[in-house]
Amino acid sequence: MTRTTIPSFTLNNSLDIPVIGFGVFQTPPDETTAAVLAALGIGYRHIDTAAAYGNERGVGEALRRSGLARDDVFIETKVWVTDYGYDAALRAFDKSAGKLGVDVIDLLLLHQPRVEDFALTIAAYQALEKLLAEGRVRAIGVSNFTPAILARFLPEVEVVPAVNQIELHPYFTQRTSMAANTVAGILTQAWSPLGGITFYGGYKGPGKSTLTDPTLRELAAAHGKTPAQVMLRWHVQQGRQVIPKSTKPARIAENFDIFDFELGADELARIDALDTGIRGGPDPDQPQPQFLDYPIPAA
Repeated sequence: MTRTTIPSFTLNNSLDIPVIGFGVFQTPPDETTAAVLAALGIGYRHIDTAAAYGNERGVGEALRRSGLARDDVFIETKVWVTDYGYDAALRAFDKSAGKLGVDVIDLLLLHQPRVEDFALTIAAYQALEKLLAEGRVRAIGVSNFTPAILARFLPEVEVVPAVNQIELHPYFTQRTSMAANTVAGILTQAWSPLGGITFYGGYKGPGKSTLTDPTLRELAAAHGKTPAQVMLRWHVQQGRQVIPKSTKPARIAENFDIFDFELGADELARIDALDTGIRGGPDPDQPQPQFLDYPIPAA
C-alpha cells in the first residue's frame, strides 16, 4: 500500500492529532509490541492505550524498536479510576510514563467518570491540568463522559478537555453526546468505531455484527471497499477521530486505507439511520463499582 500522509484534526489547544489512530484495547500484552510495530510500519502515527489495558509496556517497546523519532508518534493513554484524586493521578502519570518509556505524554485522559465520588474525578482532572501546565502532557481530556456528566464537570475545571473518547459506531451514533462535545469545543474520539462491542467482548447491544450489515455491505461494494473502511470513512467525514484495533497486519493495513474515497451526503445519512440507540458498553451515568477491583501496578 502506498504510504499516506495522514490528515489531522486540530484540538482546542491548537495541537494536531491524526484523524485515525491505532487502538490496543484488549490486545494481550505479549502481542502488543508486534501489533504496534505493524501499525507504525503501515503509517499510523497515533497509538491509543490505557493504564487499565495492561499493555503500556508493549507500546513503549514498539516505540523504541520502531526507529521513529519520539515527536513523530502521538501517544495517548488514560488514568484508571483507582488512581483518581489529585496526588493519586499525579502518581498515575509517573506509572504510565515509566511503562511507556517517555517523558511527555501527548494526550492523557480520565478513563471513566466516578459518578459515585465525583469530587475524586474533579481532583484527578485538576492533577492533569497541573501536568499540562508543566509541559509533561501536551493535551488532556476525558473518556465516557455523557452530556449530563459534562454539564457537572465543565464548571468545576479550568481547562476544557481536548477530547472525549466515547463508544460510537453505526449502531450507537451518540448524536446528543457528539453535539455536546462540539458545543464545548471538545473533539469526539470514537472507541469501538467498527461496532466490535456489539458482537464480541461486549456487555450487551443488538447482538449482530456491523460487518455483515446489508446497508454497510452495499455501500462498501459501491466503493470497492470493505464495511470496516466505510465505517471509518463515515466517522472521519463527520469530524470524529477513530482508533480501530486489530492484531492482524492485513486488517491493520485495511483500516488505514480510507483516504482514497469519499461518501456522499445520502450515504452518510444511510449509515446514521442504522442507529439502534442501544449502548454496548457500561452506562457512564451509573456507578460501576466493579471498576474499583482493578488497581494499577507501579512502573
